[in-house]
Parts: sequence; C-alpha cells; structure tokens
Amino acid sequence: MESTVETDSGRRLLPLMIGAIGVVFGDIGTSPLYAVKEALGGEHAVLPSPENVLGIISLIFWTLFIVLTVKYQFFIMRADHQGEGGNLVLVTLARQFTQNSPRMQRFIMIVGMIGVSLFFGDGVITPAISVLSAVEGLEVVTPAFQPFILPITISVIVLLFLAQSKGTGKIGWLFGPVCLLWFLAIGAVGLKEIARHPEILAAFNPMHAVGFLFGASNGNTFVVLGSVFLAVTGAEALYADMGHFGRPAINRSWIGIVFPALMLNYLGQGALILGNPEAVKNPFYLSVPEWGVLPMVVLATAATIIASQAVITGAFSATRQAIGLGYLPRLKVVHTSSSEFGQIYVPLTNWLLLIAVVGLVLAFKSSSSLAAAYGIAVTGTMIAVSTLAFGIVLKRLFAWKLWQTLPLFVLFLTIDMGFFGANAMKLMDGGWVPLAMGAVIFFLMATWRKGQDLVGKAIRKAEIPLEPFLRPLTDAALNRVPGTAVFMTQNADLAPPAMVELLKHTLTLHEQVIFLTIQTCARPYIDEAERVQVGTLPGGFYRLRILAGFMETLDVPEILKTCHFDDGRRVVLEDTYFFLGKAIFLPGDHPGMARWRLKLFLAIYRNAESATRFFNLPSARVVDLGTRIGL
Repeated sequence: MESTVETDSGRRLLPLMIGAIGVVFGDIGTSPLYAVKEALGGEHAVLPSPENVLGIISLIFWTLFIVLTVKYQFFIMRADHQGEGGNLVLVTLARQFTQNSPRMQRFIMIVGMIGVSLFFGDGVITPAISVLSAVEGLEVVTPAFQPFILPITISVIVLLFLAQSKGTGKIGWLFGPVCLLWFLAIGAVGLKEIARHPEILAAFNPMHAVGFLFGASNGNTFVVLGSVFLAVTGAEALYADMGHFGRPAINRSWIGIVFPALMLNYLGQGALILGNPEAVKNPFYLSVPEWGVLPMVVLATAATIIASQAVITGAFSATRQAIGLGYLPRLKVVHTSSSEFGQIYVPLTNWLLLIAVVGLVLAFKSSSSLAAAYGIAVTGTMIAVSTLAFGIVLKRLFAWKLWQTLPLFVLFLTIDMGFFGANAMKLMDGGWVPLAMGAVIFFLMATWRKGQDLVGKAIRKAEIPLEPFLRPLTDAALNRVPGTAVFMTQNADLAPPAMVELLKHTLTLHEQVIFLTIQTCARPYIDEAERVQVGTLPGGFYRLRILAGFMETLDVPEILKTCHFDDGRRVVLEDTYFFLGKAIFLPGDHPGMARWRLKLFLAIYRNAESATRFFNLPSARVVDLGTRIGL
C-alpha cells in the first residue's frame, strides 16, 4: 500500500517538475547565452587567461549554489503563505510579524513598494536581453544576418506581447518540454567541450573564486562581478512561482536537471575559452557544432520567448497583488482561462511593458550593451525584500534567537551588497535605466498611498454611524419599493454616502437593503467557507462582508447568488440594483501634499478601473450617486 502511495505521488510530481522547468527556470536557463560572454569578453571584462577563466566559472558555480540552492531553496522558499510565494507575500508576512510596531510596519511597507518598483524596472530588461541574445546567434551562422537581428528581435517581442490577451493555456503545455529539450541540449554541448579540456573542472575549487576576487592582478574584478550576476537572472522566480508548482517540484527540478545542465554549459564555455581565447566573442554559440548553430538559434529563441513569458506573467501577478495590497489603483484584470485561476492579463501593464522593451532594444541595439543595464535593479530588490524583509521573517519563522539569525542575515546581505555595488559601477553605462523606471513607479505608488490617506481623512469628517442613522428609518414613512438595493461601502459601521444622498433626494428605499463591504486580507486566498459573513439588522437591512485574498479578483454577483440570510431571503440578481458612491474630490485650501502632486493623484483616481468592471457588476443595474469632497 505504501509503495502505491509513493508511486501516485511521483506521478503527480513529474508533470509539476516539467512545468516548473518551463515556467520557473526559463529566465535563469537562458543566462548562458550572455553571462560568460560579458564576464570574459564584454566591455568591462578581464583578460581570458586560464586563471581568470577558472575564477569566473568558479564564481558562477558558487553564486548559483549559495543564492539559488542555499538562500532561496533552503530558506526563503520555506516562508510561504498558504503555499504562495513572491516578494509581496514576503512583505505581507513581515508586516504580520511586526504588527506591534507602527514604525517597522511603515518601514516594511516602503521596502515592499521599493521591491515592486524595482521588479517592474528590471522586468523590462529580461525580454529585451534574452530575445536579442538568442537572435544574435544568427551572426555566427553568417555575418549576412547582422542587419536583420534588430528587426527579427522586435518582431518576436511584439508578437509575444500581442499574444498575451489570448492567454497561454493553449500553448502553455509546450513550455516544459521545450525548456527540458533546451537544458538537455546546452548540457550536452557543454559536456563535449569539457571532454576536450577537463582541466576546467578545477573551477569547482572555491579557491579559484577567492583568488580571482582578491588577486592583485585583477583591478577590474569588482566590476566583473556585475557580469557574473547575470548567471542568476530570474532567481526570484523560484519563490514567486512556488504557488503554481509547489516547493518539492521546484527543488527537485533544480537539483536534478536545471543546475547540472547549467553548470555543464558554463564549464563547457570555460573549457572552450581555455583552448581558444578568441571564443570569448560568443562562447555559447561557438561551442555548438557548426551544423547545429541554426537549430540552436531556433531553440534558444523559443526558450527566451518562454523566459520572457514567465517575466510578463510575473508582472501581471505582481500588479494584481499590488492592487490587492493598496499599492496601486484598481486596474482592468482579465482572466484568460476558465479553469486556471492564475492565468490573468492586465492590459495596461502589458502595453507599458511592450513600449519599454521595444524602446530598450532600439536604444541599446545589442545584448552586450543591455547587460550593462541589467543587475542593479534586481540586486536592489534582493536587498530590499529578499534580505531585509526576510531577515524579519527568518527570526519568527524558525523561532531563532538573534545570535542564530544574524550570521545568516549578514552573509546574504554581504553577497547582495557586493553584487549591488558591482552593478552600480555600470550606472552610467545603462544601469540608470531600470532605476529611473523604478523611481517613477515608486513615486506613483507613494502618491497613490498618500492620496488614499487624504481621501480617508476627508471621508471620515462626514461619517454618519450606521445604526443611529437607520433607527428612525424603520418607523418612518419611507417609500419601499420591491427588489434589493446593494450599497457598497468601505466601513460596514457607517452609513454609505450613496444611501445618504439617495434618501436626501427621494425618500425611497428597496424592500431589501444590503450594506456590502469587500475586505482584502493579508492572505493570498480565502477559503470559500469563510468568504461571506452575513449580519441581519431590523427593517429589511443586512450587513454583508466579502473577504478577498490579495491575489484574487472577485465576481460579486456570483457570490451574492450563493448568500443565505437568517430570515430565509436570498438575492435575486434580476431584481437587484447596485448603488455606488461616486465621490468627486477637489483640492482644498491646505491639502496634505503639494498641489501638483494632488492633481496627479486625482487624475489617477479618476482613471482607475471602476468598481463596476473590477467586481464584474452588471452595468445596467449600477447607479452612481456623486458627492463633492474637499481634500
């Protein structure tokens, strides 16, 4: 019986492992296209001497081992929230663990906003550098292809983003097998070169990495660390996609397939350069047999498209999480699959990413130039979230004392700071681009949060407690009409402004009145058993609270159809109207922020996705009642 259970478990795990190979490891799996080339042949490269080659490959191995295997798989991936991971999940956990410290809560919120901003700033580089580096392999086939590299790259990127609205459900099943073929191919190519120059295996000795870092002859060593960091592009996907595949599938895929294939290829590239230092101009494609270069370009392009798809999907998920946690205004979120909840499409995010990615390709024109722009934002994200926020979670998660937590925290922070400093050396070569993008996004998020605080203060000045407001209405001569009125409100204890306005002008109410509050929780998902909470008030009035996880998009009408009230009544959607308070905010005499910034907030507020579309309300049954409020 026990062996049957183990067999069934293995059968379920295998498809998850193949899926993880395609989605989770697509980005890091395409790093061999450019990491070694930049470290030993790029603008800030060191000479490809045997000592430097061994040092670079050794650094790549130990970086992958410490960052991916130790930091992420042994520690960070244990900090799950209902099985979900990701930077915002980590921030949410850190805030839960510091509820008694308002200052720490604010610090963690700012850390989270910085992390999200840098994630988006860095996310535009991955599709650009990955696809461009894959297509550049055509130059190895024949220099005649050189004029077509940029047009082909841009065409692939545009088609990729245009396809997002269709979802990946129909072709997603191809991602795992294609990337599995990719890893097998790059591992085989690397093994061929290792057989020719087995002396490259000495790179496993960490003393080569230490000697390279602290050797007196390598004045350019620190800057080269920025190129070494290219080998861990996409490391955060292990944690971010944990909810889709689970920790066991991701861990076993990494240890059993991805890590060995990557190291075989990196060692193979190092071996090729040991035998032929001129190969630094493109060691990945030059290690491929001549007959296999064109097929490898096709396979590499497919792998980079999949890697880019994973980044785009991650951007959509991060956008939805940020909306749920209040970092961003409501945006249109489209579900592209009726069966897979996680498959979503955010049009605004998609088009902004497309514009930014195409702009980067046109501005930098080569993967080597783009490599200078990559790294500083993602290392900033690692410092802000994966190290600082995780340091708080680590102590509580393992119930460790400070003396146990501090050494590990210092180790991870030292590594992150080293890579951040190395990438900062490339600031003027293009590293400023993702930082500038991240700064703009952070400013917009900070403006949104500050504006929301001002709105909350303004609304509280006109608050009317609900129950005292309802008490005279139960006996008053109101005109009660058939049907149900749903008043959406942020606070179930206060009279909704839309209802106050309606009674002021019409003295009319429906027979059944529901005060609906939608509360986003610091959890990714809510169990259906606790989704709805119902309270009954005298006179046909009801309180209804719907709980939502920060990774969920609600269909309010569908939820209402399942509601049961204590007196036996139910919601009939055909007889139900939704009343929304449409507040018109005006800059006051003494606003809480600069007037130009307040106008920016109001512009964002006016253009945010309406509650009607965001909660899937039937537009023909929505009534907006406006009020003017000064800020």
